[in-house]
Amino acid sequence: MNDLYLSNIELYYSPAGLVNGILHIVGEDFYHISKVMRHIRGDIIFITDGKGNIFESEIKDIDKSYLSVKPLNSYHYKNEKSNLIFCIPKLKNPDRFEFALEKCVELGITHFIIFESRRSVSKGDRIDRWNKILIAAMKQSLTSFLPEIKIVSSINEIFSAAGEKIGFEQNTSKKIGTLKIKPGINYYFVFGPEGGLDEDELELFNADNLYNLAGNRLRTETAVIKAASILQ
Repeated sequence: MNDLYLSNIELYYSPAGLVNGILHIVGEDFYHISKVMRHIRGDIIFITDGKGNIFESEIKDIDKSYLSVKPLNSYHYKNEKSNLIFCIPKLKNPDRFEFALEKCVELGITHFIIFESRRSVSKGDRIDRWNKILIAAMKQSLTSFLPEIKIVSSINEIFSAAGEKIGFEQNTSKKIGTLKIKPGINYYFVFGPEGGLDEDELELFNADNLYNLAGNRLRTETAVIKAASILQ
């Protein structure tokens, strides 16, 4: 069955995917299934491989550090937002940054670039923690695409990639809701840090690609979540 919306289920993640018709669960998900939810052999659980598939599966074996399941049904989904890349600067407040990442995944965004803006004030990279947050958000929102996150040193690396670069400027009259997303083209939505992008960074944008996101000034994390909501 394809494109079925699943609800009221607990979704788990198998990084390795199918191997000889079997899925293996390890780590935190193994602990949650066997120790917290106390599932046993024969129980039915739902697993995603992070590649657009969700497997309705029967638990076949539970070992000390892993369990194996056999898929009974599979559901395949299409990533409708695979060409939308959210480019978020490092923020001074890590909690706000992580909140924005989590909510974007819930709203369907699966590709992120984290960059250093000239006005960024941050406390370094936390890539392992960010990836855990993205995986947890994928499972919580019952989506089947593992979010990808990339770190670059400057905004220039974003502009060197092929695709449209979309910026946000409060003084422009163009509304982000008027943007027409075309298939086959990558769209990079570039957000400014707490102090905003500086003049040199704003000059990198084509003037036609600057949009107004709100009538008032928004915090970066609020702007990121609002853009994701509009694009949904």
